[in-house]
Amino acid sequence: MLTKRPDMAALPEAPRGARDLLYLREAEIRLAQDLLFFGYRGFTQRPDRLLEELDMGRAHHRVLHFVGRRPGITVGELLGILDITKQSLGRVLQPMIAEGYVTQAAGRSDKRQRLLSLTEKGAALERRLYDAQRDVIMQAYREAGPQAVDGFRRVMRGLMGEAAREEIDRLEKGTP
Repeated sequence: MLTKRPDMAALPEAPRGARDLLYLREAEIRLAQDLLFFGYRGFTQRPDRLLEELDMGRAHHRVLHFVGRRPGITVGELLGILDITKQSLGRVLQPMIAEGYVTQAAGRSDKRQRLLSLTEKGAALERRLYDAQRDVIMQAYREAGPQAVDGFRRVMRGLMGEAAREEIDRLEKGTP
């Protein structure tokens, strides 16, 4: 039997028929884990090939994605979203700045802040990566139908921690 995690308290209650699924057997949990692993592989396969041609990896993709979603994001905010160390981000970010994918500017009110944005070159690469993944998502959503799309969102939110859910809420509202 699954126990309810404390950080999941804010999730909406499942419909009556779905409540039975809260008592999943281990085999069903293992299958869900397999589905996540294989789904992620399918989701990242095309972008990985594009990135490999540029001597980049998934960490670069994540930077392009979140800087593209929030132009002017601070390094501190990006660290929080990616949940990595400053040193790890530096290893990825500095070459991206040097190669002209990302720009860095001083903060408006606090000059110690570093605000990140994509250059035209960075935005073009981010768009190519997005387009590759958009096709995969659109196909999966079409095959699954609207109820499954809503269910997918609920499951993914349930897998996230509170900080990630807050970031998703901000992105959905279009607020910085």
